Amino acid sequence: MDRHHQDQVEEVLGSPTRAAQSLVAASWCRSGLKHGLNAGDHRAPTIVSGSELTVRRQRHELMLDVARPLLDQLFQTVAATGCAVMLSDRDGVILEARSKPGDREMFEQVGLTLGGVWSEGSEGTNGIGTCLVEGCAVTIHRDQHFASRNIGISCMDAPVYDAAGRLTGALDISNCRDDHTEATATLVQKIVQDAARRIERALFCRSFEGNRIIDANLPGGDTALLAVDRDDLIVGATRAARRRFSLTDASLGRRGAAEVLGGPSLDSFRDADGAILRRALAQANGNATQAAKALGIGRATLYRRMDRAGISRG
Repeated sequence: MDRHHQDQVEEVLGSPTRAAQSLVAASWCRSGLKHGLNAGDHRAPTIVSGSELTVRRQRHELMLDVARPLLDQLFQTVAATGCAVMLSDRDGVILEARSKPGDREMFEQVGLTLGGVWSEGSEGTNGIGTCLVEGCAVTIHRDQHFASRNIGISCMDAPVYDAAGRLTGALDISNCRDDHTEATATLVQKIVQDAARRIERALFCRSFEGNRIIDANLPGGDTALLAVDRDDLIVGATRAARRRFSLTDASLGRRGAAEVLGGPSLDSFRDADGAILRRALAQANGNATQAAKALGIGRATLYRRMDRAGISRG
């Protein structure tokens, strides 16, 4: 079986044009031609040191804090089928892992354990590493792996993006049992995608505590969330929201939610806001500090809103 798999890999590597035919073939070419890996290499898995794992977990403390209860729930859903649940950082290093005691030895033998390194550069085509390279959900089932030592594993993965829309890790469900079929993998893939979106949502809401969170309800269930401040300005957006509404880091804090979401026109918003500001200023006899205090905002925010509404500071 190993020799047959190695022959298949070598055939693809010998014809680089095959890389355009499928995600797996493209990953095999990266593994062999870019990273110089050998499909027949039966070396031991790479595990980072305990101190390095601690540093990496501290670096992702917020993500892990919100993800742990969700990982526990996810594991309860899939544990009976022999699956393990893992969350890696963007380098493919496993930061959290859940598995049943009876299955744990199998996962530890192949390196699917805390500190295991599953980047494409280390293991070749695999669920975690290929998901991180492609930036999308992937399933790498058994002999779709690059390395022969990994063809007994089925991996279902989804990327996790942080509150700023940056790729921060991969959520993985893996199975080493012989009875794990492609049909089962397809069902598990949907579960892992949904769980990844829930982690992103929790991470975004925690990152923008104190702001109003707007759910844009994208078709397909992508996590399109906006964080809005007191002035109705968008101060945060998930990756899906950024792509849908063409938002960038530079535009955050400059565009209003009503404008972006197609609610009341910007002119209507300015008119309404201007009326509120003029009333507050009149009641404070033109004293900007008192008007800002009455509105529950800072003076700098008051001036910014006055400028946007066309009210002279004089």
